[in-house]
Amino acid sequence: MTVTTNNHEVIFAIVNSGFAEDVMEIAREQGARGGTILNARGVAREEAAAFFGITIHAEKEILMMVVEKDIRDNVLNAIYREMGMAKAAQGIAFSLPVSDVAGLAQKIEPEKKED
Repeated sequence: MTVTTNNHEVIFAIVNSGFAEDVMEIAREQGARGGTILNARGVAREEAAAFFGITIHAEKEILMMVVEKDIRDNVLNAIYREMGMAKAAQGIAFSLPVSDVAGLAQKIEPEKKED
């Protein structure tokens, strides 16, 4: 079943190889429930690396997470703070809107205790 929604966004976090699990932990602390890690290879010109003052690591990981819009900014800010370009992960993160979602489990609310 596909649900049309404007309440979700997909966050992509591209980091040096070995850091995606750390990014996922940071995202979970902000309310994200899960993600998918893809192996990738980065390409950049040497001039770009020199301009930004970074070392280019070819092996990358891409973490994709579908999150509710109301936590998107918190997740992105936490990733930037902990895994940004100035850190060893040399991460970049961005989000894109999601118009249709299929296969997402509903968020389970804790049961209310009755007195």
